[in-house]
Amino acid sequence: MLFSKKPATLPDAESALPGRSSPISTASTHYVFGRDLQGPVPDGYETAVFGLGCFWGAERKFWQQNGVWLTRVGYAGGITPNPTYEEVCSGGTGHTEIVEVIFNPKEVSFAELMKLFLENHDPTQGMRQGNDIGTQYRSAVYTTSDAQAETAREMIATYEKALAASGHAAQITTEVKSLDKVYLAEDYHQQYLAKNPNGYCGMGGIGVSCPIGLGVTS
Repeated sequence: MLFSKKPATLPDAESALPGRSSPISTASTHYVFGRDLQGPVPDGYETAVFGLGCFWGAERKFWQQNGVWLTRVGYAGGITPNPTYEEVCSGGTGHTEIVEVIFNPKEVSFAELMKLFLENHDPTQGMRQGNDIGTQYRSAVYTTSDAQAETAREMIATYEKALAASGHAAQITTEVKSLDKVYLAEDYHQQYLAKNPNGYCGMGGIGVSCPIGLGVTS
């Protein structure tokens, strides 16, 4: 969404921006679902967190998925507490743009969400997605359980083989880590493409299907 030159490396704790002690203001209601954007996760539901480039188009992919109860965009994987969008885009916070997905595992599995994630961006590009360049566009999965982490790593390995078989030699650079904290993005970013149907969407996959095989079903 911002195309100026960005740092290609992540800041350390000493060089990261200081941020702030209080959360930045954001929306109270999900624009598409009409639900409390900041409410608790319902009993029996799970949370998954994905970074696949510009979060405007990424969020739409997930709210259109059956079994998804709520989506919200924000920043994760970095150092700076309660960052603003401009701070994240500067490369000085270490965060990447993410979609937090709350879903009913009886209706859609984490593996199915991983498949959606892998097929709808290029996970081999490092600190960019297409023309969107910077550390805030890196591919990432921030897991909320050991089962999610195992599934994510297994599916990434499987998808890397599928890419190689299709002639894509580049290795997957997706960051897989246990979720620390999600900082919700500003109001205008939440469900942006529902509010602005003709807005920018940088989504685009490689065109290779990601198999969900035996042992990758959680």
